[in-house]
Amino acid sequence: MNKIAFITGATSGIGQATALKTAEAGYDLIITGRRKERLEEIAQKIRAKGVEVLPLCFDVRNPQEVHEAVQRLEGKWQNIDVLVNNAGLAVGVSPIQEGILDDWERMIDTNVKGLLYITREVAPLMIRRQKGHIVNIASTAGKEVYPGGNVYCATKHAVDALSKAMRMDMLKDHIKVTNIAPGMVETEFSLVRYKGDAEAAKNVYSGLTPLSNEDIANVIVFAISCPEHVCLNDIVITPTAQANARDVVRK
Repeated sequence: MNKIAFITGATSGIGQATALKTAEAGYDLIITGRRKERLEEIAQKIRAKGVEVLPLCFDVRNPQEVHEAVQRLEGKWQNIDVLVNNAGLAVGVSPIQEGILDDWERMIDTNVKGLLYITREVAPLMIRRQKGHIVNIASTAGKEVYPGGNVYCATKHAVDALSKAMRMDMLKDHIKVTNIAPGMVETEFSLVRYKGDAEAAKNVYSGLTPLSNEDIANVIVFAISCPEHVCLNDIVITPTAQANARDVVRK
């Protein structure tokens, strides 16, 4: 019987790439997202790889929707081996004194509270079986801060801290926890951050070769494929041209 991976935010970016890569690795999948049509499109691509997939359309920011979706899982779908907390976003680049409250709420609700809601529902299923692996998609923004990053950086620092806390809290239950902290990855991330300004988003990656969705997905698959006695606790990944949040070499 195939192992089961539960991946949030699977309709684009790192989540979509991770869903496809884990399918290629032989996992059956539970995938989530808010965009129903795109979720179904990804589900079809996954089925074409010869594995089973259960698409669940809900918003991770809504605790009731999260609770109901996980509680409705039946049969083998309750036997989740891997949870990838991928859903997340950055919105805006305003300094803190000019911050937009709606932007802050979206980031906190998705990046922190959404991760907590999902983990709170799925972790007990893993503990019941005394095995499982939780992968949290954090960021280099969770290791340091930079101008205009304020609340986004704070949310990813929270993910970093929660990854450590989860590892400690569930250590006796044999649950692995891996914190993945990517640097510059070319996804919809910057387009969302700059609120649809394609030119500004493009400039983020100009003059260098950023990481791709597939780069991060490959690392996730490697992490979850390690032997049972091996846990990669914290992985920081950047393009060769990036040393940290501010030091980048462009052509």
